Amino acid sequence: MLISRQPGLYRFGIFEADCATGELRKAGARVRLQDQPFAVLMVLLERPGELVTREDLRQKLWSGDTFVDFDHSLNTAITKLREALGDAATNPRFIETLARRGYRFIAPVQRFDNKLASVPASPTEPAAASSEGGSGFAILTRPADVPPVPRGYVRALFALIQIMYLVFYVVALTRLHAVDRALDQAFGQSPWLLVVVVVTAVIGVPIRLFLLSAAAFNVWQVSRKFTRLFPVVIVLDGIWALAPFLLVSKIGWGGALAATAALLYVPFSQRTLLLMGERASTSGN
Repeated sequence: MLISRQPGLYRFGIFEADCATGELRKAGARVRLQDQPFAVLMVLLERPGELVTREDLRQKLWSGDTFVDFDHSLNTAITKLREALGDAATNPRFIETLARRGYRFIAPVQRFDNKLASVPASPTEPAAASSEGGSGFAILTRPADVPPVPRGYVRALFALIQIMYLVFYVVALTRLHAVDRALDQAFGQSPWLLVVVVVTAVIGVPIRLFLLSAAAFNVWQVSRKFTRLFPVVIVLDGIWALAPFLLVSKIGWGGALAATAALLYVPFSQRTLLLMGERASTSGN
């Protein structure tokens, strides 16, 4: 086993891995971990977010003249490492298995060259943050937070949501007189409200058709495309979330509030669905 003791410290979640001493700590308390799984952890932490193949690990950690059952040794090391981190292969928070290829460390990582200064663990981290829309998207679900779900299920549910909104828009545009009367009853006589309905519906139709076709034809990186559209989608969906109040005479104020609350969550659920499908594709599912 080839183990390098370089100075520095990695921090991820409530864990710290000290490269110099070979110690893993959880919230300051030392966690018992053998040298072999710790060395595997070091390799993964050096390349967060990247695929580390089994061959990479063999060349990095096992010398060519060492005669061991490599597959068994690596599987055992990964198992012990996951136990130390409280992680699980079926729903990983730290170490993701890419079937028949290798492993990837999926949690955010900070590397400290000394006790005072820290540097990014990976040059890809700023780009990843910007792809999520900058600091304004920090409160949103991250890819590492969701389990992988087969893309067929994701595409079906995502498509159904787009169809639901298309029905909203088409019905509203084809029954403008009824919508105008309902708006007057719910919010008083405000002609501009009908203008808002028409404009948002006209904008929404092509957006939903694009997203529906993207789901139907399994467009590459649709989750990133949706992320770029997210600021527009959340405004549109926020406006149309008020639609249940047009039916307040039939469903009551409580029903309208409940339906509005559910519709306000829908744009976030769409994004989470796409992240689940993306995780499944990178996991080989």
